[in-house]
Amino acid sequence: MEKPAKAMSVTWVPRKGTTKAIPRKSLHYAEVAVGTPNATFLVALDTGSDLFWVPCDNATAQGGHAYSPSRSSTSKTVSCEHPLCDQPESCALQNSSCPYTVRYVPANASSSGVLVEDVLHLSRENQHGSGAGEAVQAPIVFGCGREQTGTGAFPGGLMGLGMGKVSVPSLLASSGHVASNSFSMCFGDDGAGRINFGDAVVSPGQAQTPFILTDTPPAYKIATRGMNVENLDVPLEFDAVVDSGASFTHLAQDPYTVFAGELMSKIQDQRADLNASVPFEYCYGLSPNQTEIYIPDVSFWTKGGGKFPVTRPFFVVMADNRHGNGAVVGYCLAILKSETGVNVFGQNFMAGLKVVFDREMLVLGWSKFDCYRDVEMEDVGSAAPAPAPATAPGPARAYGRTI
Repeated sequence: MEKPAKAMSVTWVPRKGTTKAIPRKSLHYAEVAVGTPNATFLVALDTGSDLFWVPCDNATAQGGHAYSPSRSSTSKTVSCEHPLCDQPESCALQNSSCPYTVRYVPANASSSGVLVEDVLHLSRENQHGSGAGEAVQAPIVFGCGREQTGTGAFPGGLMGLGMGKVSVPSLLASSGHVASNSFSMCFGDDGAGRINFGDAVVSPGQAQTPFILTDTPPAYKIATRGMNVENLDVPLEFDAVVDSGASFTHLAQDPYTVFAGELMSKIQDQRADLNASVPFEYCYGLSPNQTEIYIPDVSFWTKGGGKFPVTRPFFVVMADNRHGNGAVVGYCLAILKSETGVNVFGQNFMAGLKVVFDREMLVLGWSKFDCYRDVEMEDVGSAAPAPAPATAPGPARAYGRTI
């Protein structure tokens, strides 16, 4: 067995055009490689599910890419007797390939096919964290997706990062390829970032809160004990699942009403109907000469006393034009009412943070972080300017904090 790495990393980037899509479909993606010779895929990163799958064989895939077990010299069949096969009753024969089906309820999407075993190509983090080190081929089990429906937001596949035994973090930890059963995700303000498997480093500025393990299967759920707006505490208690696969935050009726009411009481811009494709309730227009947007300072108090900052509570709305680079016309409070009653902290509540999913200590950790320089920040306002997004957001800028 190879010596466990301090961490193994993958960087991610916004999928081209994502910021112009309907906001419900804005996700984080990473380019990953599997098999020998390797085949690369742009997969969505989802802490709300477990299975990693990619389009396979004759499946319709992004850019025509598809994984073929018969063309990979390191591919192995996962039989119905394999411990990770959870649908043995669907097998025609005991020694046949294990089938799988996963459904994503909010997206009304699904993938089905068979499980296979092959290598996932990663790179070790250097001893002092200075970029990528040696290449690693880690054997994992994943889905060979032969039939997909409703997966337009992630046509290249999806990497499940949940607590289940078939998720990539679980497989890397159980095989000894990482020193710690933990991983971190650093969410850059422009949609780019980094995921480090095996990263459980507790930094001086890192706050944390325990997971609430009441669900079956378990999820990365945390408990809030109140919110803080402009240094004023507001009573607000609820549990929320931290889900990188959710573009935006979903709150049940009561926390939605309180959170929206507190933030909107600080906004002086006029309410406006900006775009029929924008699903948010509270939207505001900009005056013709307005170049600044005020962002109230807001955070949540969590169980154990950790303060979780919300650095990106708003979604900037841009005018459409033939070149796809219209000017900013307004902004919306980027939360949606939960249709299921389950509270979900989506990607917009994690922007500007390095979030550590520590599955050994069963805690969620976070700190304000510059994902480009790979350093912790004392204050969000002290960050060095990040590289510009592929499409500049127009003339508007924020004061108070960057959106």
